[in-house]
Amino acid sequence: MAFAEGMDSNISSPTNSKSLKNALQFIPSFVPNSDGAIDVHVCEAGLIFYLRQDIPDLISENIESNIAEALQPSCGPAIVDQVEAKLGLKHEKLRASRHALAGYCNMFGACVLFILDEMRKKSAKEGLRTTGEGLDWGVLLCFGPDLTVETVVLHSVAT
Repeated sequence: MAFAEGMDSNISSPTNSKSLKNALQFIPSFVPNSDGAIDVHVCEAGLIFYLRQDIPDLISENIESNIAEALQPSCGPAIVDQVEAKLGLKHEKLRASRHALAGYCNMFGACVLFILDEMRKKSAKEGLRTTGEGLDWGVLLCFGPDLTVETVVLHSVAT
């Protein structure tokens, strides 16, 4: 899970040029009733982000349909916690997301690289067969302005 506006289909680590995953498809979608949930303004000081407090609820209420859509042929911690609960995931499944958010805070698009790099490092350290913590398939969720959700189905590569 990460916060991003988009990504390249050949995702590489910031510290290693070896590909981390192969993205099969990108499925952008708008979350219903999310107009103004994430508002970005450009000013002299840079980008200013305004985030509504109900973002975790909006995402968790729609996450199953986003994943289902992505699997059809063709802020942080509160969002991670609610997605985990809604999907019934074990706490360990989102460890890399929590690690990146705790260590670097929400970096929006850059979070994706740090999360995937953390997964790659853990997989190599533990001698797992793939960069996906030993698993062949995964789902990457990215959230962006106007509360868009990018759902990416990933296929791991060998470590």
